[in-house]
Amino acid sequence: MPPRLKILSAKEVVSIFEEFGFKTLSQRGSHIKLRRATMEGLRETLIIPDHKELDKGTLKAIIRQASKYIPVDSLYPHFYSK
Repeated sequence: MPPRLKILSAKEVVSIFEEFGFKTLSQRGSHIKLRRATMEGLRETLIIPDHKELDKGTLKAIIRQASKYIPVDSLYPHFYSK
Protein backbone atom coordinates (compact mmCIF):
# COMPACT_ATOMS: atom_id res chain seq x y z
CA MET A 1 0.00 0.00 0.00
CA PRO A 2 1.51 3.37 -0.99
CA PRO A 3 2.20 5.94 1.72
CA ARG A 4 -0.56 8.48 2.36
CA LEU A 5 -0.25 12.19 2.93
CA LYS A 6 -0.74 13.21 6.53
CA ILE A 7 -3.36 15.79 7.45
CA LEU A 8 -1.30 18.78 8.61
CA SER A 9 -1.96 22.34 9.70
CA ALA A 10 0.12 25.32 8.65
CA LYS A 11 1.68 25.48 12.13
CA GLU A 12 2.80 21.84 11.83
CA VAL A 13 4.28 22.47 8.38
CA VAL A 14 6.11 25.58 9.62
CA SER A 15 7.60 23.57 12.50
CA ILE A 16 8.76 20.87 10.06
CA PHE A 17 10.61 23.44 7.99
CA GLU A 18 12.08 25.04 11.10
CA GLU A 19 13.83 21.69 11.66
CA PHE A 20 15.51 22.27 8.29
CA GLY A 21 16.72 25.74 9.28
CA PHE A 22 13.90 27.92 7.92
CA LYS A 23 12.65 30.83 10.01
CA THR A 24 9.41 32.76 9.77
CA LEU A 25 10.22 35.98 7.94
CA SER A 26 6.79 37.56 7.72
CA GLN A 27 3.10 36.96 7.30
CA ARG A 28 0.86 38.84 4.94
CA GLY A 29 -2.79 37.98 5.14
CA SER A 30 -3.09 34.23 5.28
CA HIS A 31 0.37 33.41 3.90
CA ILE A 32 3.47 32.75 5.98
CA LYS A 33 6.85 33.42 4.39
CA LEU A 34 9.72 31.21 5.55
CA ARG A 35 13.34 31.83 4.64
CA ARG A 36 16.80 30.45 5.24
CA ALA A 37 20.20 31.53 3.97
CA THR A 38 22.69 29.03 2.53
CA MET A 39 26.43 29.01 3.12
CA GLU A 40 26.84 30.61 -0.33
CA GLY A 41 24.60 33.49 0.73
CA LEU A 42 21.59 32.41 -1.32
CA ARG A 43 18.13 32.97 0.15
CA GLU A 44 15.70 30.07 0.01
CA THR A 45 12.05 31.06 0.46
CA LEU A 46 8.89 29.02 1.04
CA ILE A 47 5.31 30.31 1.23
CA ILE A 48 2.82 28.41 3.42
CA PRO A 49 -0.90 29.27 3.53
CA ASP A 50 -2.04 29.71 7.13
CA HIS A 51 -4.89 27.20 7.38
CA LYS A 52 -5.98 24.88 10.17
CA GLU A 53 -5.94 21.97 7.71
CA LEU A 54 -4.06 22.10 4.42
CA ASP A 55 -5.57 20.39 1.36
CA LYS A 56 -3.67 17.45 -0.11
CA GLY A 57 -3.00 19.34 -3.33
CA THR A 58 -1.61 22.26 -1.34
CA LEU A 59 0.65 19.92 0.65
CA LYS A 60 1.92 18.34 -2.58
CA ALA A 61 2.65 21.81 -3.97
CA ILE A 62 4.54 22.74 -0.78
CA ILE A 63 6.58 19.51 -1.00
CA ARG A 64 7.34 20.24 -4.67
CA GLN A 65 8.36 23.81 -3.79
CA ALA A 66 10.55 22.65 -0.88
CA SER A 67 12.19 19.89 -2.93
CA LYS A 68 14.17 22.61 -4.72
CA TYR A 69 16.06 23.12 -1.45
CA ILE A 70 15.62 19.90 0.56
CA PRO A 71 16.00 16.31 -0.73
CA VAL A 72 12.60 14.63 -1.14
CA ASP A 73 13.80 11.63 0.88
CA SER A 74 14.24 13.95 3.88
CA LEU A 75 10.76 15.44 3.45
CA TYR A 76 8.81 12.18 3.03
CA PRO A 77 8.84 11.02 6.68
CA HIS A 78 7.38 14.37 7.76
CA PHE A 79 4.57 14.51 5.19
CA TYR A 80 3.66 10.87 4.51
CA SER A 81 2.47 8.13 6.85
CA LYS A 82 3.86 4.62 6.57
